[in-house]
Amino acid sequence: MRAIVLAMVASLCLATSGKAATMPDLARKNRCTDCHAIDKKIIGPAWMDVSKKYRDDAGAEIRLIQKVSKGGSGIWGDMPMPANDPGGRKQEDIKSLVEFVLGLSKGLSD
Repeated sequence: MRAIVLAMVASLCLATSGKAATMPDLARKNRCTDCHAIDKKIIGPAWMDVSKKYRDDAGAEIRLIQKVSKGGSGIWGDMPMPANDPGGRKQEDIKSLVEFVLGLSKGLSD
């Protein structure tokens, strides 16, 4: 029994280590997880890949907020990203998620 508890604690420690990131509830609520994962391509790119691509781009946050809001295509392949906020009512949620995505690669070396 003690070994099982220790194994569970070790798993939790690994899952919450600095390199492991979990998808925010806000991403689930807004259905981002239908197309994106943190560490692998689903329909859209892995968020870690997005973070690495824009790591040194000072204007990325504004452009990504617009892309998520209005949709677009051409950067990550043929599948277009649908508009997620054409009415502009979810801008705070989108800004929070874009900040999360861009922060994923901070401190990592390529």
